[in-house]
Amino acid sequence: MRSNVPITRLGKFFGDRDFELEIGLGQEWLIGDMNFTCVLYKIDRNKIKTDDVYGEVIEDGIKFLPPVEFNAQITVAAPENKMIGTTKMDQFEPGNITISVYLKTLEDLGIDIDFGDYVGYYDSENFVRYYTVVNDGRVVSDTKHTYKGFKPFFKTIIAAPVGPNEFRGI
Repeated sequence: MRSNVPITRLGKFFGDRDFELEIGLGQEWLIGDMNFTCVLYKIDRNKIKTDDVYGEVIEDGIKFLPPVEFNAQITVAAPENKMIGTTKMDQFEPGNITISVYLKTLEDLGIDIDFGDYVGYYDSENFVRYYTVVNDGRVVSDTKHTYKGFKPFFKTIIAAPVGPNEFRGI
């Protein structure tokens, strides 16, 4: 059940107007100064084609909604060398990408980012690297994602790099 109950726990020193100002300043910095741009390729879950036996997605069975650009704070993890059993495996792709995005940005664009969606990030002017969402940041009620304990203002999404044959844009 949803109800509109104002959050007043910090009302004497910090309220809705202060919150909106802080979010606006943060978005201005992120979009105007940092300008990290990602492209969301959201899976159209109503048009997925699956096989009749196991319900698995068939080749080229995933359909996408039109891509949407959005601004976010980006961190790309460094590649790691990992041991599998007694074999050393080199990871040639970069590590996971961490995307921190304002909830207001998602609301303004009318989008949400879900597990399994794809995100494109420009490594350079002429190369886009694609990632698949492995953690869609559903929990935003923790202290890290709230502004001074007032209310949530961003979500953190983690995406893993995909191989060159898994996704090539639309």
